[in-house]
Amino acid sequence: MSLDTLAFAGGFQKPVFEAQAVFRTLMDCMARPGTIGDIAATVTPPRPLTPAAGAVALTLCDHDTSIWLTPALAASALPGWLAFNAGAAIADERQNARFAFIEKGAMLPNFCLFAQGTQEYPDRSTTLVVEIESFEGGRPLALTGPGIRTEEGIAPVGLPDMFPQFWAENRQKFPRGVDLILVAGDRVLCLPRTTIISVKEA
Repeated sequence: MSLDTLAFAGGFQKPVFEAQAVFRTLMDCMARPGTIGDIAATVTPPRPLTPAAGAVALTLCDHDTSIWLTPALAASALPGWLAFNAGAAIADERQNARFAFIEKGAMLPNFCLFAQGTQEYPDRSTTLVVEIESFEGGRPLALTGPGIRTEEGIAPVGLPDMFPQFWAENRQKFPRGVDLILVAGDRVLCLPRTTIISVKEA
């Protein structure tokens, strides 16, 4: 398929029902950080974005949201696919984006480069959708904070070694700061800015 053809294929088969299901999963995971949810929507976004991340994009993005893409995603058929299926526009600058998508294997930019919101409107920040290899098998991290009864543990594979430091700096700006949606295969895990992340000692 050409880039033009790819832009018109692979959206939700049942847009209302599938988007509602994905939205419920994301809201549940955002309310309970560390909870892993399943994305079962049938979408086929242009590579290198994966189906689960594509489903997140079609659920959260519309004509009122601007999106920042990594260079690899921006060079693919994804901008046209998002415009056709969601009506969303691509932002040239990270600071102007409501959502940012980072494909698996791409460098994770420092969170301070994205919109942080303001003290009066902290929701005017960027939500990053980051694809990783897995939620198991990596360096163990402990999650605490609102929505977590005691402690949740994850061991993500595919986040940089500096991730805990990036996150600590992000939390220092509360109520400003970015939120994260991690995607691994067809599973998602959300990290709102309220979550405290610490490295578990071996």
